[in-house]
Amino acid sequence: MVELLVTNSPFNQEQAELLNRLLPSLTEIQRIWLSGYLTAVQGTTAANAALTGTVSITGTNTAGNTLATAQAVPKEVTVLFGSQTGNSNGLAKKLGKRLEEQGFQVTLTSMGDFKPNTLKKVENLLIVVSTHGEGEPPDSAIAFYEFLHSKRAPQLDGLRYSVLALGDMSYEFFCQTGKDFDKRLAELGGKQIVPRVDCDVDFAEPAAEWMTQVLGVLAEGAGKNTAGADAASISAVSAVTGSDTEEEYSRSRPFQAEVLENLNLNGRGSARETRHVEISLEGSNLQYEPGDSLGIYPENHPRLVDELIGAMGWNAEESVPVSKNGDSQHLREALLRNFEITVLTKPLLTQVAELTGNAGLQELLRPDKAEELRAYLNERDLLDLIQDHSLRGVPANQFISILRKIPPRLYSIASSLKATPDEVHITVRAVRYEANGRNRYGVCSVQLAERLEPGASLPVFIQHNPNFKLPENPDTPVIMIGPGTGVAPFRAFLSEREETGAPGKTWLFYGDQHFSSDFLYQIEWQRWLKEGVLTRMDVAFSRDTDQKVYVQHRMLEKSRELYEWLQEGAIIYVCGDEKKMAHDVHAALATILEQEAGFSPEEAAEYLTRMQQQKRYQRDVY
Repeated sequence: MVELLVTNSPFNQEQAELLNRLLPSLTEIQRIWLSGYLTAVQGTTAANAALTGTVSITGTNTAGNTLATAQAVPKEVTVLFGSQTGNSNGLAKKLGKRLEEQGFQVTLTSMGDFKPNTLKKVENLLIVVSTHGEGEPPDSAIAFYEFLHSKRAPQLDGLRYSVLALGDMSYEFFCQTGKDFDKRLAELGGKQIVPRVDCDVDFAEPAAEWMTQVLGVLAEGAGKNTAGADAASISAVSAVTGSDTEEEYSRSRPFQAEVLENLNLNGRGSARETRHVEISLEGSNLQYEPGDSLGIYPENHPRLVDELIGAMGWNAEESVPVSKNGDSQHLREALLRNFEITVLTKPLLTQVAELTGNAGLQELLRPDKAEELRAYLNERDLLDLIQDHSLRGVPANQFISILRKIPPRLYSIASSLKATPDEVHITVRAVRYEANGRNRYGVCSVQLAERLEPGASLPVFIQHNPNFKLPENPDTPVIMIGPGTGVAPFRAFLSEREETGAPGKTWLFYGDQHFSSDFLYQIEWQRWLKEGVLTRMDVAFSRDTDQKVYVQHRMLEKSRELYEWLQEGAIIYVCGDEKKMAHDVHAALATILEQEAGFSPEEAAEYLTRMQQQKRYQRDVY
């Protein structure tokens, strides 16, 4: 921040000194609030004066040039979003709303619905995009991503653009899709409006800051009052952080929900533990549709927290900061509820190395040790890091300051609000395994399995997902592919269709290990088959036969019938494991198209891409 002096500002010496002490201590949110407050005061004064006809209102840009604020012709801005779970979609809508409030003409659309041949006509482009899997674009962004990286992409010398990238820092290819878009648009001649911002799972504040910068620059360039842009920026921050949302409860203000039921769905002898959890939403006014997810803010395992405190020699009752606003908690409570301690990332190791000067970590972070670092990060947690590199003795408040907030866990909703008002159901498999000589456990899944009896409460919110929805036409056939806990949203789909009396055909492919112990929701599927809500069902239990059989094998066995359903306009839904299952199912669909339609591999791939663009092939994979 540039120091204010009498020579470079309109302030006297005393005022400049006071501001120089105050401004560096303010957070970004506080600076934006103050700017908006001053804007409001100025606006009131100017409005009163304007009523008497004695003043004209002007704004000043950062270079000191006066900008006329007469009513300007609306300037066009295109906002494109690529979203897998709905975060990018939600942020893009909020951005579009703020731009419209500033008088811009906004085109807001999913990348999957955008016509690439119109890109040449766009002057101002704002991209909000997540990264899926191992650095891949979300399904809705694939076609636009491939077009932009193809030889068909036009030169974009007249384009101004900026990218907001969403990701998860625990993945190696953090925000890769956003980085790719940023790089490619620059290669094609585009000029940045503001630099790209990469957001971790706690994206509210950096997303708000990016919106602030974009709104300010665009307002200035359009000849609008930059003070008005500041006011809109405050609204943008409020919207992103949840204080200006459509719902009272949100990601940033979760609802404390009561657990009604918590049942183990697996039978005796199963190697798995899958919990069916019913949660009350009474009094929350939270609404959801089949295909949406429930967000849960989990607590770390008390055993791991206590081991961590002991390994560092900390005092569990020491007060430590837990927010930028100065809020504090006892150390043990803070580690239980606020901070990520089960995942290691390269940025975290870098900060620990800087904080401690640890030679071993500095060695591990050398560029030529990339493979060794990747191996170390896999299946290790903060306790491993402390023990492996002898970090005991670092003060708790210093160490806490470099930990990221614990991210919420998202679970596909397994219920219909129409069928079970004021309730939401989820299906969660408890994760337990041994690695590097210690027992490990999934943070949220084991909390649900071991520490949440009926009557307990947990903080929740609804994550809307417009990319995974039942067809508007109830006559449309539906094909659902969901092995294991991937079947959860299809329980919601069928509950909804039963409640609404939808007549369209339904076909479920389901798989797990053993028929006798792992057939989740078996009685419900059988009842729906009997009553006609579920037209047909094919199952694959991989450990019940000498040769492992999975859902993709059942699909190939029913190749002709499945293709006939596609010809009738059926929509395909896939939910579950992204790394293997979703790829195998996609390959099976391509094979079916080659066998039954006579397509070449290239034609089959194009057909599936068109299905995704038409929302006839939707995936909720993780």
